[in-house]
Amino acid sequence: MIKSLKLIPLLIITVILSGCSGFGVAGKEVTVGGKNFTEQYLLSEMTAFLLVEEGFKVNQMNNLGSSVVRSALENGQVDMMWEYTGTALITYMGEESIADPEAAFQKVKEIDSENDIHWMNMSGVNNTYALVMRSEQSEELGIKSISDLSAYINDNPGELTMAADAEFANRSDGLPGVEETYGFEFGSGQVRQMDLGLTQRTLNNEQVDVSVAFETDATVRSYDLVVLEDDKQFFPPYRAAVAINQEVYEEYPEIEEITARLAENLNSDIMRELNYLVDVEGQSVSVVAYEWLVENGFLEEE
Repeated sequence: MIKSLKLIPLLIITVILSGCSGFGVAGKEVTVGGKNFTEQYLLSEMTAFLLVEEGFKVNQMNNLGSSVVRSALENGQVDMMWEYTGTALITYMGEESIADPEAAFQKVKEIDSENDIHWMNMSGVNNTYALVMRSEQSEELGIKSISDLSAYINDNPGELTMAADAEFANRSDGLPGVEETYGFEFGSGQVRQMDLGLTQRTLNNEQVDVSVAFETDATVRSYDLVVLEDDKQFFPPYRAAVAINQEVYEEYPEIEEITARLAENLNSDIMRELNYLVDVEGQSVSVVAYEWLVENGFLEEE
């Protein structure tokens, strides 16, 4: 259970974070990159806290698009970041998706070694597509997995409706692929297309029965939704892992052990909760990151 530390003086956080622009031990310095959404801000901030604690001077380059931060990593403007295996494999490397998370990670690691980028510490955070339902309806209908959903739709054709954005509704690696893999099909007019930001709100308002989501979305938590198990592993894994410039890794091999502590303790459920504290409760990224590190014994409370 993640508590709220709203009473933590912001001055303490500011003082700690000021270490990110100070001088580290023996000139140790790294630049941590991040993308432009809450989960990435949190991962970058937690990493910065831990590195500062270990004597590093940390510069942060956050709020970047995927292609921009990837280019920055390749050209050395960014030394390290938390990247997603699926994004690297499919988007950057042009490879086919790999269902097994470990196999996908090893493939990315192998290919990116040619770009002098070292991958390490794959976490349990999986920012991939998911199908979600309201918890009470999931319980009522006995639907806990996509296979359960398939069986129910085949037994009750035309009963359930789904909210999806146009891309997910029409791409082969979206709903059509899910239906083919699991052997079911929503009937004509049963899929309602809308902006991605509206799909889970529409589900919460009981206007549909199923929605597309991302596994770590804060709205899954705020709307009390159930993520249906992808028991046939259709959706490619988008596991967060550390990608670091090879030269920086060789200079500071201790970064692997430092970031391993995050990778070993973070998963999609925890990240969803942390995203919720920022996106829904309005807490600051720095406070939420600091709170989680203190509660889990990574930092001592100042």
